[in-house]
Amino acid sequence: MPSATTPRTTSTSLTTGTLAVPGAVLHYRLQGTGPLLLISQSGEGDADRTTDLVAHLADSHTVLTYDRRGLSRSRLDTPGRGATLAEHGDDVHRLLAALTTAPALMLGCSLGAVIGLHVAARHPGQLRTLIAHEPVAPRLLPEADRAHHERELASLRELYLGGGLAAALPEIARTLGIDPGSTDVEPGLTPQPMTERRIANFDFFIRHDFTAIIEDTLDIAPLKEGATRIVPAAGTTTPRTVFDLACASALAAHVGAEVEPFPGGHNGNTTHPRAYAARIREVLNDAR
Repeated sequence: MPSATTPRTTSTSLTTGTLAVPGAVLHYRLQGTGPLLLISQSGEGDADRTTDLVAHLADSHTVLTYDRRGLSRSRLDTPGRGATLAEHGDDVHRLLAALTTAPALMLGCSLGAVIGLHVAARHPGQLRTLIAHEPVAPRLLPEADRAHHERELASLRELYLGGGLAAALPEIARTLGIDPGSTDVEPGLTPQPMTERRIANFDFFIRHDFTAIIEDTLDIAPLKEGATRIVPAAGTTTPRTVFDLACASALAAHVGAEVEPFPGGHNGNTTHPRAYAARIREVLNDAR
């Protein structure tokens, strides 16, 4: 089993640590008590992005979050190098192997959902349940739709490289069915300002992970009869016509499941953390 550095526990029962993996050193956080639940965040989200959601889960689960390689405190051996989704999946596999010997639970959001699918396909039994919320996975779609959305992602990347976040973010939001001006959020959310760290994370995400999505090698065949219970999920306010919901529907058809509704839209885990945590518990309890 790979070994993580000696974790550091704070006065708030938050444990932080690092794990060396091929090509990087991952930063992770553990909080709470109970079965291990890994949250793999979407886009530029790092270990801190789901702080409100974690707060509503830590009384029943040991919640593991981490900085995906290339983001925030996770260091790359070769700065500026991107990663494939298979490498992101291997990072999660190694992180779980270092921290538990029991099958884990996982919530994967958007890109994080695709990472979870890689773990489920390549490492049978390591995940007991994967909630795959609106996976950004063109490989799940029919060939014509897949090619269309891969071109769309490539165009968004080029838009960013030419015009920066100001030009790209509105179009990314449109593609994923996100309404940046929506006031449909729970009260008392922890502020998430656009800091220099988040700007750098967006840069890595769009510059490198968009390419990883387009060039993904995910083999979906093992998911159908695999050892992991896969729960496709989508936000109740996500527009019915957008790319990410089509991917969730295609995943559901492949594994013989229904798309489970979750509060909010594409980013419901950050906009509706209390209701989202309650829904996670419902879905996980259904498996018992």
